[in-house]
Amino acid sequence: MGANDAVMQEFKAALESSDMGQLSKVLRASSTDDFVQEWPQSGERIVGREASIKLDEAYQGATGMSPKMTFRRMLGGGDIYAVEGTIDYGDGTPVSYVGIVEFRDGKVRKVTEYFANPFPAPEWRAAYVERMDPVGV
Repeated sequence: MGANDAVMQEFKAALESSDMGQLSKVLRASSTDDFVQEWPQSGERIVGREASIKLDEAYQGATGMSPKMTFRRMLGGGDIYAVEGTIDYGDGTPVSYVGIVEFRDGKVRKVTEYFANPFPAPEWRAAYVERMDPVGV
């Protein structure tokens, strides 16, 4: 197992625990000083490891919510990994999550995260698709 694989196993354990504090600890120990976290859907970029950690620490106080992650799977190798799961922000709605993790020199350099709320499938597509259970928390 390479250094990046070992870091991703630590991230996986933190995600499976649903403990955002544990996730912050892993990030603190394994990211570059110039770490970047991007949220394309809201047009936000967090620059620097400390800024990301401070945002995580302020989240619950600012929002009154303590999100819980349900880990689904992790794919990748080398310098690129993808993490998939769902997040419950406290209202019971399973928000689908995908994070793309990029490494540089054995440290996490960048994470790009996408969040998607569930929506009903349009009836017109029924003839073209196979129905499956929606992702739940």
